[in-house]
Amino acid sequence: MTVRAAIDCGTNSVRLLVVDGDGATLERRMTITRLGEGVDATGRLLPGAIERTLEVLARYRELMEGHGVTSLRAIATSAARDAANAGELFEPAYTLLGQDLEVITGDEEAGFSFSGATAGLSPEQGPFLMIDIGGGSTEFAFGTDECEASISLDMGSVRLTERFLEHDPPWAEELTAAISVAETHLDDMFLAIPDVGGAGTVLGVAGTITTVAAVEIGLAVYDREVIHHSVLTRDAVEDVFRTLATEPLADRVHNPGLPPERAPVIVGGLCVLVAIMRRLGLDALLVSESDILDGVVASLNAGSDR
Repeated sequence: MTVRAAIDCGTNSVRLLVVDGDGATLERRMTITRLGEGVDATGRLLPGAIERTLEVLARYRELMEGHGVTSLRAIATSAARDAANAGELFEPAYTLLGQDLEVITGDEEAGFSFSGATAGLSPEQGPFLMIDIGGGSTEFAFGTDECEASISLDMGSVRLTERFLEHDPPWAEELTAAISVAETHLDDMFLAIPDVGGAGTVLGVAGTITTVAAVEIGLAVYDREVIHHSVLTRDAVEDVFRTLATEPLADRVHNPGLPPERAPVIVGGLCVLVAIMRRLGLDALLVSESDILDGVVASLNAGSDR
């Protein structure tokens, strides 16, 4: 039986999805490694970040071996695109996985996320606008049956945190600066996706958005089924933002639904989300737990190894 897997080495986390021949999920894992720590300032991956990421890849290899994975696609995104020394990660990763980490473009990232997020939705709910807030970049993709227009912007939870949020808790002027820069980036999105206002459904994917949804619900234990296709309103986003942005990290980590390891960068991610919802005039978005991993797995030919 063919067992497919996808690995996503992102700026903030490394994730794994394993599915069987029928597409049923056998394994879905997420580990925060902060691969992109310091990349925005230095243009280089830090040794500690590389080590943390390789340790996770080693664990994922064992999980894949246990499931008898026959087809794998492993991708790397914003941090790897930006780092001059990405080879220091790629070479040992090849040894661990038996194949290259594939550095994908921002447009490819948007396309995979769109494919994953819209799977199972009716075209009648479209056109769809997909928003993927990552650690180093944020992707937008627009279309109905397929991605028709997309853009990747250099703003994300890790990038804005490191660039603007110096104090604990962040000062008001730091938050204002982060949101303002995010709003300015959105000028490029309107140029790339001129039909954005015609979206029938706006979908939000990835850790910032799913975490904000979990905090708003107050989930003591994360439940993917509760989050998937829940509705996140602008009022809820603004409420979570006011709460988390005014708390020191020591208090922020105790919010139900917020993983402690994501707490240091969640306010930066919220600055992106708040800017998007304000600038686009969104009253709400549909949260999707199906995302880039699902799109990457779907891209694999189930009948052959890759």
